Amino acid sequence: MKSTIVGTCALAACLVAIRLGSGAPPKTNPAPSWNQKAAAAYLDYREGWWNTWPTAARDHQTFCVSCHTAVPYALSRSALRAGLAEKTSAPQERALIENVTKRVRLWNEVEPFYNDAKRGVYKSSESRGTESVLNALILASHDASGGKLSADARAALHNMWALQLTVGDAKGAWSWLRFDNEPWEANDSQFYGACLAAVAAGTAPENYIAGLDVRDNLELLRQYLNRVATQQTPINRVVLLWASAKWPGLLTSERRKSIINEMMEKQQADGGWSLSTLVGTWKRKDGTPLEVNSDGYATGLVAYALEQAGLARDNVTLARGLDWLVKNQNKTEGMWPGYSLNKHRDPATDTGRFMSDAATAYAVLALSRK
Repeated sequence: MKSTIVGTCALAACLVAIRLGSGAPPKTNPAPSWNQKAAAAYLDYREGWWNTWPTAARDHQTFCVSCHTAVPYALSRSALRAGLAEKTSAPQERALIENVTKRVRLWNEVEPFYNDAKRGVYKSSESRGTESVLNALILASHDASGGKLSADARAALHNMWALQLTVGDAKGAWSWLRFDNEPWEANDSQFYGACLAAVAAGTAPENYIAGLDVRDNLELLRQYLNRVATQQTPINRVVLLWASAKWPGLLTSERRKSIINEMMEKQQADGGWSLSTLVGTWKRKDGTPLEVNSDGYATGLVAYALEQAGLARDNVTLARGLDWLVKNQNKTEGMWPGYSLNKHRDPATDTGRFMSDAATAYAVLALSRK
């Protein structure tokens, strides 16, 4: 208990120091000046399109969930409800939850998102590991607002832990889809997935994370994340920072401070962040240069993670990031710009909007924080 108190005090002192050393905050108050209604309309449209896109269809009349559209939508859509005075969830949101719930209930019957026969060796196990984490994250996040963990969310978490790796270099993580696509399906994305598992466990209500039945699993996960954290790209460490906010004790205060300082140093002159500066030496497959401008995904995710880590909105770094988000929303379409790391895509096409889907969701999460 004493060490926990000391660690908490050290973290608090760290955050106070960051805030006091940040200089005078800008006068701009970003919260009221973005178009929440348009953002909701964009997110609903895109999730509705994904739910019915033939390429996303899977067996048992279900669809796969994606890290670029479905997962960010599930995490962010409810954040708009209060501001829009909505009394119920959007139809697209309900369809997504029903889809995930169905696959959890039929876990031993549904086929993996991708299988070895059609997509190559290991794809079946990678698909199952990935889906188990995403299902748990979506359902735990859905239950968090009500404060009660449903039987379906608990089953999803059980499925997740059952597939946790217990041997090898990745002990504590999960098999994760690899299609040579950054930032969610590349060779380093296994770490990203493990961070999402930590977010899922920490988000689950009823103090799920304190349960004795998951203690050993959590310790394996904690060891993995800390063991390989220094080998990760900055964007992966941002997700680790987010996870540490949901799971007290996951990281030391020194490591949290290091990630926060790293993100402050990566902020661009316009106040935003560029994903291209957070992915190391990654190159596009088609040889085209990466976008160097600030983008909505990197800025939204970094700003949200900094908020989750405890930075106040009058911290100059965070305030500049939020101000960038307000200024760079397409207030007619409701979206924020995002760019593929893998090849040049036409942003006017459905597949060309994948990164903007994620950008919009994380921008909403950052701007909606009370």
